[in-house]
Amino acid sequence: MLNKIKKLIPDRHPVRLLYHKIMAFVAAVVYRFPAGKMVVIGVTGTNGKTTTLNLLNNILTKAGNKVGMATTINFQIGEHNWINDTKQTTISPFHLQKLLRKMSNEGCKYALIEVTSHAITQSRIYGINFDLALVTNISADHVEYHGSLNNYVATKGKLFKKVSKGKRKFGVPKILIMNSDDQFYSFFNQFVADRKMTYGLKAATIYASNLEKNPEGTEFMLNVPNNSIPIKLTLPGEFNVYNSLAAASICIALQISLEDIKSGLEESATIAGRLEHVDGGQNYNIIVDYAHAPESLENLLKLYRRLTTGRIFLVFGATGGGRDKAKRPRMGQIANEHADYIIVTDDDPYEEDEWEIIEQISEGIPRKEGSDFWKIPDRKEAIRLALTMAHEEDCVIVAGKGAEEVMMLRGKKVVWNDKKAILELLKREIKVDIGHDKWEERENVFLT
Repeated sequence: MLNKIKKLIPDRHPVRLLYHKIMAFVAAVVYRFPAGKMVVIGVTGTNGKTTTLNLLNNILTKAGNKVGMATTINFQIGEHNWINDTKQTTISPFHLQKLLRKMSNEGCKYALIEVTSHAITQSRIYGINFDLALVTNISADHVEYHGSLNNYVATKGKLFKKVSKGKRKFGVPKILIMNSDDQFYSFFNQFVADRKMTYGLKAATIYASNLEKNPEGTEFMLNVPNNSIPIKLTLPGEFNVYNSLAAASICIALQISLEDIKSGLEESATIAGRLEHVDGGQNYNIIVDYAHAPESLENLLKLYRRLTTGRIFLVFGATGGGRDKAKRPRMGQIANEHADYIIVTDDDPYEEDEWEIIEQISEGIPRKEGSDFWKIPDRKEAIRLALTMAHEEDCVIVAGKGAEEVMMLRGKKVVWNDKKAILELLKREIKVDIGHDKWEERENVFLT
């Protein structure tokens, strides 16, 4: 019945959108508008939102603040941190308002919320008084849902408008922060606020200089008005410098000290599912990352092409549910340009046919299947093949799902986690029967 209603009334139909807004209003009333008691920070953009918020959380916590957080991968209230297994970056209004109420009741000073374009369109953040908004970057994403790239950008801008027009809390300014290197910087800069800041690698309020990139991370000089401080980041890649600058910019706006910013950034461990190294005792590199869009996949592959002396094995797919079908061949093309071996597999097909998604990705891969290119819908078998072929100095990259705990397959939630599957394959027990004496040996075997 529910699926029939969804087909009759599409996602962006005015009736559906009105329903979402009514539910969001009811949720805010039921939980008594909890955002009014905290400094609420929203981060939007195409890539880097989760990493930016986790870095920000580390800094604010280091500075002695109690923080609440809601991101794609995790929720947090103070010292309590747990996995987001809802398959929603910005959760439904009732769940989000309930979470904010718990944050407020437990004395959180800051509430950090990852804000998606879907959440804005569907009024999931309705009734939340944001005090600070930051945009990480903009590239083509969810274009089929929004109708065009311009509509997608305009939707992101509604968060900035929400801050600009929002009710002031006592002693809390309205702040907007933008990536000055992003192509849509001028659009976001049009919004008015009590204070506006920029960050980037070029001309910006907060900027990085003297970058030194290495496999273990990145060193750079963090420059702020009238001061600077060296940073040794354990996260590799220029995009993580941007994420660090974004988090630092928010902290500068909140008047957090440079020393706390430095400590918070440098003590940040690997974020689950974001450039996460998986160590099961193998003699080659394994990386799990959330890269699920062309730009993020290309950045990921370029980074590890520079860091890898051997071959790169890529296991990836594309999200189903009718989302951005046009990007699928482009992702195949990027894989073809940067990976030595490619295995196209499932990545949340939802109700779509798995093979159809794989074939659409494969349109961008001109290779002949069977030598350095395979199509394997079963994600575990796809990963198994990559691990079986990899040798010393190689790198296996499993992209698209990051730290997610479920996969949407044929309309149902299936328990799944890339890292857990990899470790299970690396450490599986194999039973071997030899000869007529039925001698058996059970041992842990690493795939090589």
